[in-house]
Amino acid sequence: MSSKYPIISVTGSSGAGTSTVKKTFDQIFRREKISAVSIEGDAFHRYNRADMRAELERRKAEGDETFSHFSYVANELGELERVFREYGKTGKGRTRTYVHDAEEAEKTGVPPGEFTAWAPFPDESDLLFYEGLHGSVVNDEVNLAALADLKIGVVPVINLEWIQKIHRDRESRGYSTEAVTDTILRRMHAYVHCICPQFTETDVNFQRVPMVDTSNPFIARWIPTPDESLIVIRFRNPRGIDFPYLTSMINGSWMSRANSIVVPGNKLDLAMQLILTPLIERLVTTARKQRR
Repeated sequence: MSSKYPIISVTGSSGAGTSTVKKTFDQIFRREKISAVSIEGDAFHRYNRADMRAELERRKAEGDETFSHFSYVANELGELERVFREYGKTGKGRTRTYVHDAEEAEKTGVPPGEFTAWAPFPDESDLLFYEGLHGSVVNDEVNLAALADLKIGVVPVINLEWIQKIHRDRESRGYSTEAVTDTILRRMHAYVHCICPQFTETDVNFQRVPMVDTSNPFIARWIPTPDESLIVIRFRNPRGIDFPYLTSMINGSWMSRANSIVVPGNKLDLAMQLILTPLIERLVTTARKQRR
C-alpha cells in the first residue's frame, strides 16, 4: 500500500456489474476533481482471442475442462503486480487495451480480439483505479491485495450473475444459451478457487440479491431490475463507519449484522457515493500532502 500513490481495486467476475460501478467511481472522481488512471483486468490476459481458443482446445485435448479467463494461469498476474508496485512507489506504470468488438476496433485501430500496444500512464495522477477479475488475488506467486489501498468487491448472488452473463453474451456477443452455459461450467473451478477467495480480502463488498425467482437462470427471460433487488453491503472493518448516518440517508435501508447494511437495489449508486466518497477523499488528501 502507498500513501503517496494510492490504488483502488474493484474486483468482480464477468457480468457482476463492475462496469456500472466504474461509472459511479468516475462520477466521484469528476465531482471531487480527482485525476485517476484507469486500468482494466482484460489488459492483463495472457492470450489474445485466437490464442485463447487454441489454448482451450489444447487443454481440453489433455483432459483439462477447467481452464478459463478466471484461471490464474490465463492472466499475467505477475505483470499486474509489477504495475501495482511501480505505481505505488513512483506514480508511473503502463497498461494496454483488449479490443472486444468492432466499435472498439474502430477507436483503437486494432482488430477485435487483439491487444493494443503497451502505453505509459500520464505523468500526473492522484490514484490508480483497477477494475477486473483479479484485483485482490493472494496466492503463492502474487499478493495484489497487499498493494491496493481500497479494495471493493462486486458480487451478485450466483444465479443472478449467471442470468446477467447469459443475457449479455447472447445479446451483445451473439452466443447461444448452450455456449454460455458451457463457459459457465468451465469457469466454475476457477470461480471457486480464484475468484471467491478475493472477497475475503476486500474492504467493502456490494452483493446484489434478487427478490424474484431466479431458481433456473438458464430460462430466465429478463434480468431482475434494481427495484426487484436488495444490495447487501459488508464492511471488512466496520470501525469508523457511521451506520446510523447511512441508514438515515438511504431510505429503506437497515443493518443486518454489525458489519453489514442492506439497501434497496435502486439505491446502489447513492450508497456507493455516501460510503466511498469520504474514503477516496481521505486517500487523495493524504497522497497530495505526501507528494508536496
